[in-house]
Amino acid sequence: MTGLKLDAIDLKILDAIQRDGRITKLALAEQVGLSPTPCWMRLAKLEKAGIVSGYHARIAMRAIAPIATVLMEVTLGAHRQADFERFERAIRDIPEIVACWSVGGGVDYLLKVMTSDIDAYQRLVDALLERELGIDRYFTYIVIKTVKDEAVLPLPELLASD
Repeated sequence: MTGLKLDAIDLKILDAIQRDGRITKLALAEQVGLSPTPCWMRLAKLEKAGIVSGYHARIAMRAIAPIATVLMEVTLGAHRQADFERFERAIRDIPEIVACWSVGGGVDYLLKVMTSDIDAYQRLVDALLERELGIDRYFTYIVIKTVKDEAVLPLPELLASD
């Protein structure tokens, strides 16, 4: 937490830029009900505080080439801090692993892997196992169809206080 107190206008700014990262200064100001300079100053404050961590384009990869999206559960054989750090350090350097979450429950990690096909995924897994990163078990779930994959965060629902 940054300690920065957000008001309704800050939340409108965040909602607008996550929906359209290319919005102009003028259009953003009009959308949130401010003049351009104060609006842009607020956005700069949100960026400086690390609340806005970047601007990105979403690429429809399937429009370019067929790909395999795989979710992978990983359980490590040992659970010392050094074991987790070794695994996480290795995972950060593998571009095909586009997301990795440390999770509670029956497994240690959930990974999202994107490769050109299932054979490429299996080669990646084989390489992970050869590196002796402490993987005890893994389970593979091949994504057949994406039903929902939102990049826009539901800010009003996440920040609602009852």
